[in-house]
Amino acid sequence: MKRKPPDPRALARRAALNALKRARRQAERAGVKLSEWEGEFLGSVEDRLKTFGRAFGDPEKGAAGEALSMRQRGKLKEIAIKAKGEERERSRRPRKSKKPD
Repeated sequence: MKRKPPDPRALARRAALNALKRARRQAERAGVKLSEWEGEFLGSVEDRLKTFGRAFGDPEKGAAGEALSMRQRGKLKEIAIKAKGEERERSRRPRKSKKPD
């Protein structure tokens, strides 16, 4: 009996759900208080993943096989960093200095 290869969309959906749960659980264990917006974000993204299999509708906002858009992944990463109690990563690009004209 041959097995079917796993569905990449289902794998992406499951990975995204696990990342959301992990971030929430990490914050609870560390005693880090998430803002109301962050809690709402995690809940709404989780609901959309369960309902639609992906958390964004516009295909230009992320890859076809992904469950989260690029911006949602970034926000989830920020929440996970906050849950770990670490400082948020700063941009590595130096700022352009304005030269007087």
